[in-house]
Amino acid sequence: MQIPSTSVPPVIVPGANAGNATAVDGTALGLNGENAATATPVNPTPTSAAPLRRGLNNWDQPLQGDISGAQQALDFLEQSAAQLRNLKADISARLASRQRSDGTLEARVRQFSNSWRNRGSASGGTLDAGLKFSSKGSSNTTFSVRGMNLANLRNGGREVLAIAVGGGQNVRSVVLEPGLSDAQIAQRFDEALAPAGVRAALGDDGQLEFSTPEAQWATVRDTLAVQGNGTRFPSGQLNRVKAEADPAAVDPDSWQTADADGLRATLQQVVQALAKVEQSIASVHQALNQVAARVQKASASTGKGGMEQVAQNFVSTTSKPGYQSLLSITSALAGISRERVISLLALRN
Repeated sequence: MQIPSTSVPPVIVPGANAGNATAVDGTALGLNGENAATATPVNPTPTSAAPLRRGLNNWDQPLQGDISGAQQALDFLEQSAAQLRNLKADISARLASRQRSDGTLEARVRQFSNSWRNRGSASGGTLDAGLKFSSKGSSNTTFSVRGMNLANLRNGGREVLAIAVGGGQNVRSVVLEPGLSDAQIAQRFDEALAPAGVRAALGDDGQLEFSTPEAQWATVRDTLAVQGNGTRFPSGQLNRVKAEADPAAVDPDSWQTADADGLRATLQQVVQALAKVEQSIASVHQALNQVAARVQKASASTGKGGMEQVAQNFVSTTSKPGYQSLLSITSALAGISRERVISLLALRN
């Protein structure tokens, strides 16, 4: 299928945190009454260290998101593993006894198939169809494009590819030249297609692979088109190219239970699926361990150094005349009564 010719847009050729200050609150630190030396927010000096962070509620949101996403993924994976183990036992028992179906096995297959269809929502978007975990909460579909393999892209002279995603109005350009490395080729595709929601990278097998959010996959698959100058792709008009999603880790819709041969084939697929689920569980646990290390690091940074920061902020503020200085001092003295001062002075006698 051809799309009317579109002029090639400007060529894209790749070239070569500031923290948020947080006011220190004595209540958040658990300081009340006579101990509330910093109960009123104190403005840190521009040269002060990073603001004090205390407790999970004050940690960075990405950290909390990573923990939540990993827990959702584990819940889904562990439930799936339990269902697969039950399926494995039921199929083995059916094959061993040669009993006729009573509907139990078929019901278990339907149950797992329904669970798998809800993978995206059940895992919070952290698991893609290949059971690859991503803490970003947006599972992707990884796919390949016919003709866009490294063996084809490396060869030939200079060529400018116009690539359309989502229709002829959204066209991006990629320049291919002799001598580009595989990583450079992947980078050029990635930089050109990223605004259209498509990313490119070298896969684990060293081949060029593309990915897009699962919700966008159908649009990308049905609208992806390329125009070249005749070197690697036809010139003249944008031509649709075939995009194929990588096989899913599990395909329960293909499982058969009607006869012994179908049961044996299904048993083999269930065993393979269980192995992939367990492998994914291990990868999520590894991600959780990395988050735990970040938690420990964040906790350590809020110990002695954090209290020193509180003291430094207080001294800095009270040393300057003005409203903030008066406010900080009166807040620090708010819980100190005459009787308490007398009793403390009596200890010196």
